[in-house]
Amino acid sequence: METPKFGSLTPVDLRECWPREDTDFTPWLASEENIALLGDAIGAELEVKEQEASVGSFSADILCRDVTNDSLVVIENQLERTDHSHLGQLITYAAGLEANTLVWIVKTFTEEHRAAIDWLNRNTDENFHFFGIEVEVFRIGDSVPAPRFEVVAKPNDWAKTTKRRSEATSDHSPARALQLDFWEVLGDQAEKGGVFKRPKPQASMWLGWGVGRSGFTLISSIGIQKNEMWVEIHCGGDHPKEHFYLLREQKEQIETELGYALDWQERPEKITSSIIYQRDANFAEREKWPEYADWLLQHLSDFKRVFRPRIKQLDASEWVQCE
Repeated sequence: METPKFGSLTPVDLRECWPREDTDFTPWLASEENIALLGDAIGAELEVKEQEASVGSFSADILCRDVTNDSLVVIENQLERTDHSHLGQLITYAAGLEANTLVWIVKTFTEEHRAAIDWLNRNTDENFHFFGIEVEVFRIGDSVPAPRFEVVAKPNDWAKTTKRRSEATSDHSPARALQLDFWEVLGDQAEKGGVFKRPKPQASMWLGWGVGRSGFTLISSIGIQKNEMWVEIHCGGDHPKEHFYLLREQKEQIETELGYALDWQERPEKITSSIIYQRDANFAEREKWPEYADWLLQHLSDFKRVFRPRIKQLDASEWVQCE
């Protein structure tokens, strides 16, 4: 057997790729493809809301939404070694924007600042998450440069999940404890399937997933008390009704592609609308949870396949209301 030949990874100077943080790196990171790379690194479904988000007389580099739980994520970029001022800015931005997750992306973390991120994760409750990320760029031979996000400091999700379970049990809410347990089972099934990454379990009836456009969320939900579960396209953001109507115009084609009928909930009294597929589920029968999780994951995949390309092409100006 012939011995394979390998190239050597050669580090690339970050400034060669992004001369400036504000005009080069931040717009690059804010693109859909690259923010997904960062999301994969920290285990989140990120959707960019705003670049240079205003916080008083300052501005945060990128403000995102974690669509799995609708929380805000602040990203601070620093293509140099960490310093005290950027750590202070990150915390200031998070406070001003009421963000739950803080991501500090740098060229090099000092041990002191890595320890500071670890300390923040240990001494804040389970609603807050702090990440320290080193960005690197490599080239093999004459190849195009390839970026990599290296997580050097992160929250201990196992410990925080354990705390959530303890709180869910101690506050006499069996439903919350069941929700947390079920999403962990769904996470196990997601890892086996490989289509969706493992979500962070939470004591909530729903988890959100990205579907390719700001304002839209792909949702998996469980109703513990009513013994039901469903997947849903939630139409929010700008022009939610117009976008819903445009999708509903494609109802026949969409349902044919999916192979089943959907519940198109316009909700005239509300700003948002939803498109839902639902089934019964007895959550008292824990042995059926893997089956339920597989059902949700399969239909999330169906929804993403059928709705994502349509959602990305929606143009609210094309909706003309009939007289």
